[in-house]
Amino acid sequence: MNGQLEAAWQLHRFLTDRDIPYVVIDGIAVQRWGEPRLTIDVDLAILLPPEAEEQRLGEIAAMFPPRLKDGVAFALEHRVLPVDVPGASPADLSLALPGFEEEAIARAIDYDVGEGRAVRLCTAEDLVVYKCVAGRPQDILDVESVVARQGDALRLGVVRRWVEEFGRITDDREIVARFERAWQRRPR
Repeated sequence: MNGQLEAAWQLHRFLTDRDIPYVVIDGIAVQRWGEPRLTIDVDLAILLPPEAEEQRLGEIAAMFPPRLKDGVAFALEHRVLPVDVPGASPADLSLALPGFEEEAIARAIDYDVGEGRAVRLCTAEDLVVYKCVAGRPQDILDVESVVARQGDALRLGVVRRWVEEFGRITDDREIVARFERAWQRRPR
């Protein structure tokens, strides 16, 4: 098992044992739904009760050393906890927000990482939404690769609902345009 998949598995076991809902996003998801590319870390969205965020982050940081000094304080301010997963890859644990990310966690699928082990992976639709919102050059390439590879299997209603919502919330219509351009250019 490679370092990323091992890190995802270790995090899965830890989070599942503590009833912390999560979903694997970004690199591993791109490998599943789009064109595989080299990535180094593992990215997860985790759903913590607001009243217990600091406590639960402390538990995570006790098991997986933060990559930054005072990682818990950083996570509370920036909504992401960068950690090292011993013997595996580094990971970024984003604190999920109500709405889209709650739904993405609920829609997650079991993804086999080898040796009979499975982690919770975001759907292709949710990956497209995450990437359209992020909007960096690599994210746009990832959107194009997922749309090209998944094509008509994508549930357009899910994608369009959420890119429209994020475009409205952020007043950034480019979020919607990123998806629509990729959709128009997909192979048919």
